[in-house]
Amino acid sequence: MKFKATLIGFAAILMWSLLALFTAASGKMPPFQLSAICFLIGSLPGIFVLASKPERLPLLRQPAKVWITGIAGLFGYHFLYFTALRNAPAVEAGLIAYLWPLFIVVGSALLPGEKLGWHHIAGALAGLVGTILIVARNGIAFDDAYALGYGAAFLCAFTWSGYSLITRCFDAVSTDVVTGFCLATSALSLLCHLGLETTVWPETLFEWLAVAGLGLLPVGAAFYAWDHGVKNGDIQFLGVASYAAPVLSTLILILFGFAEPSWRIVAACLLVTGGAVLAAKDMIFRKGRATTQPAE
Repeated sequence: MKFKATLIGFAAILMWSLLALFTAASGKMPPFQLSAICFLIGSLPGIFVLASKPERLPLLRQPAKVWITGIAGLFGYHFLYFTALRNAPAVEAGLIAYLWPLFIVVGSALLPGEKLGWHHIAGALAGLVGTILIVARNGIAFDDAYALGYGAAFLCAFTWSGYSLITRCFDAVSTDVVTGFCLATSALSLLCHLGLETTVWPETLFEWLAVAGLGLLPVGAAFYAWDHGVKNGDIQFLGVASYAAPVLSTLILILFGFAEPSWRIVAACLLVTGGAVLAAKDMIFRKGRATTQPAE
């Protein structure tokens, strides 16, 4: 059960690796407008399930703390991330924002029934170094003038890791509620768009398909999969494995001609893969002991 849930959670990471490709192909739509549309699309599978199985509707009746956590996690993360990008260079803001996997691994020590080992921290740090190789390929230069953007990026990382860890404590709450989180995030993103941005629509069918792909996978199904994974799977492994997303994303961009291959990508792949295997040490060897244990 735990292994299957971990695989489902890892599926979210695989879908997030498509985020850069679909975003690059979606045209020049401003971020909050894109977020509003994609989260609306992302809510459709959940709405379909609830419409076809109305007996699941009572599962949406959850305490206020569940709704506050979910909406703050999904909308708060994106609001802070976009704010960071508006007020700081993308490379530095992105690196700070991508501290969230490390925060999940370290913060998991506070969860009931979880034990943080040296290999979890070492695996997370290896993944972080791999991410730096990918994201900061042209160098890093932090400047006090961008303190607001850096602060927003740090809060962004703290928000998503906090959401993921708190969600673990809501393991009895059905993943159906993610539908409501997506709808609320779409509505709040629309309000931000109307107040902060100029509307720009996709110009071609290809761009519309990219927007639909964003909404169905990395900004849709991925959040349902992540919710199930962090509630029922190995959250420490998922935290470390999350560093695979920027590496896989870069490989996909290379495959589709949006980026060039380099030694940094090879090194990042080795670091992230090695870190994930190290973090999964307990799970791998526990499974191995279980299959080799003689029958009584």
